[in-house]
Amino acid sequence: MIAGYVLEVACASLVNRTIGTAECFFWEVNIKDRMTGVLAGMAAGDALGAGYEFGPALPDDEAVAMRGGGVFNWAPGEWTDDTSMAVPIGRALARGDDLAAPATLGLIVDEWAVWAQTAPDVGNQTRAVLGMLATQGSSEDDARRAAEAVHRSQGQSAGNGSLMRTAPVALGYLDDPAGLASVARRVSDLTHFDPEAGDACVLWCLAIRRAVVDGEHSLRDGLSALPAARQSLWASRIDVAEASQPRDFEHNGWVVEALQGAWSAITHGSSLVDVLSRAVRGGNDTDTVAAIAGGLAGAYYGVGGVPSAWREVLHGWPGLDFGGLVELAGAAALGGAPRR
Repeated sequence: MIAGYVLEVACASLVNRTIGTAECFFWEVNIKDRMTGVLAGMAAGDALGAGYEFGPALPDDEAVAMRGGGVFNWAPGEWTDDTSMAVPIGRALARGDDLAAPATLGLIVDEWAVWAQTAPDVGNQTRAVLGMLATQGSSEDDARRAAEAVHRSQGQSAGNGSLMRTAPVALGYLDDPAGLASVARRVSDLTHFDPEAGDACVLWCLAIRRAVVDGEHSLRDGLSALPAARQSLWASRIDVAEASQPRDFEHNGWVVEALQGAWSAITHGSSLVDVLSRAVRGGNDTDTVAAIAGGLAGAYYGVGGVPSAWREVLHGWPGLDFGGLVELAGAAALGGAPRR
């Protein structure tokens, strides 16, 4: 069933192009690899960076290992809150739920709230928002009001916590870039009131979609989906990222520099492992920047880019391993579309 779906999406994306049956078959295989690479790459980056979180930037020639440890003493290959918060989004899509439906977003918030009660690592801003909500029965509006209240009380809410979990949103909208831009912002708004967080999620999700469907990575394609007043600002930020290294963005708890660090790693990297290693060498919020980079790099390089040694140890909440995560990615894409 997944094969039939991805073939439909791939061929639909080739409107006004002429392609033969054999070429369409190979396109199908490649798009499946990239589609399942989204969550696999995200989790790999998350787990790789976990052992280096809040540490200094590393030299270019220092090897980065899937070692675990870190501030929260993660097991080798264990992912953190970045991937854990993405799982409920993927599960909603796998059920066939519409992320544009307020009820679906409320269920995701409920799942986050329950998870946060026992999770060892929850971002400060996200924890503050979820702490204002009940563990059952919260609505999209409840979450948005809580996010705004946290923003007003703290004076800011442009942390990287919504960007880190955004990757699976793209899997539900491979056939609908306009719908993807809208939903990516709404999912971000559940915990992050600042529009810059939403902008970053829109850009990243559209880039992931482009990588899955077309096998290309471009962050600039999403600029037109942002409010006109902020497009040139984001264009200049992308320029800076491409001319810099991840270590140049030391304030990567801020969503803008988290995105810049991740995009820098992708721009200069030559493989999934290289991209994730570059992201981790940037220092500070290593797991999050590498998770962000991994979602897009996985969409570009595909699930085959994850080394077998990493596949054997990747695991995390809620009791998933590498195979389970790959299965979830496929089900999320299958359940999430088409909507025409």
